[in-house]
Amino acid sequence: MAATINVGLVGYKFMGKAHSNAYRQVAHFFPDVALRPVLHTLCGRDEAGVRAAADQFGWANVETDWHRLVANEAIGLVDISTPGDSHAPIALAAAEHGKHIFCEKPLANTLPEARQMVEAVQRAGVVGMVNFNYRRVPAVQLAQRLIADGRLGTIYHWRAVYLQDWIMDPNFPLVWRLQKDQAGSGTLGDLGAHIVDLARMLVGEITAVTGLTETFIKRRPLEASSDSALGATAGEGMGEVTVDDAALFLARFASGAVGSFEVTRFAKGRANYNSFEINGSKGSLRFNLERMNELEVLLEDDQPDVAGFRTVLVSNGAVHPYWSAWWPAGHIIGWEHTFTHGVYDLLNGIAAGSSPAATFEDGLRCQAVLDAVERSAGSKQWVEPEY
Repeated sequence: MAATINVGLVGYKFMGKAHSNAYRQVAHFFPDVALRPVLHTLCGRDEAGVRAAADQFGWANVETDWHRLVANEAIGLVDISTPGDSHAPIALAAAEHGKHIFCEKPLANTLPEARQMVEAVQRAGVVGMVNFNYRRVPAVQLAQRLIADGRLGTIYHWRAVYLQDWIMDPNFPLVWRLQKDQAGSGTLGDLGAHIVDLARMLVGEITAVTGLTETFIKRRPLEASSDSALGATAGEGMGEVTVDDAALFLARFASGAVGSFEVTRFAKGRANYNSFEINGSKGSLRFNLERMNELEVLLEDDQPDVAGFRTVLVSNGAVHPYWSAWWPAGHIIGWEHTFTHGVYDLLNGIAAGSSPAATFEDGLRCQAVLDAVERSAGSKQWVEPEY
């Protein structure tokens, strides 16, 4: 039987729920996982709320102070699923205590914080992984393989959008995601981080950006209560929105490719529309998270009478990554499975002593691009990321 590792999870709402499910499922569906996670301690500031979540998700212990969690000698892995303003302090303390770290994206709220986190993990010699879960969609993995094998030839274009609509109501309250001191940025960090990471994974490093950001609703009702990261109740009074509602930018890649990126929470009818298209000299790819088991592929070696995009159902356990752990071909998987795939790779990485992608260094490079977009929006100039 595989060795075990005790996990301490900080944060128990939206992301905490997704992470808890991944830890519970990984060894059941991936019996070859090198370490089996033990749901040791769940941490949150609201004792009643965290106890209820621990009972629901199967955590053995609860804690209301993350300082005590990271200092607990029994815990080997610290999972940071909190708002961005606490990522750096928790990670720095966890590394100092010799804990491996699994951190939600984006890595930090600022580029200097991200650099500190990378240095802390390197200094401590622990595994540090950022949860860019869309890397682990089997269709995205197939896209990466087709590009790496040269099937698309020279890559010319990347275009990506990540669209949501959950804050369009002007009476939606001023939750933490709309406050710069807690979230770092708005759609740029929340949604843009994902498509920047996918762009780096699939096309390569970004060398320059030019962009703009916009806040459409600048004041909102103060928050009275919150049941999850995306659900809240308005209270009395008004407060200022201090992050972007939308961001758009162009990019140049080191490879010579060019790219466009758009993120917004004001795209009516788009609940979670994460989509990209890649065009190369020999073919093209299209991916849409709302049809996450599919990849649209066009290759130049298609015969003329059937040329055009074909829809590939990425569900064959014999040739597609992660699928052999789940169901027969055609029996689709969902969003939550990407977290299980990430935890599987994380635990194997800890056992091997190496950080799986996205590493903290990947998180830092993504943060550098986000920082460059913000600087470009202010200067209205092309800006180079400060890697």
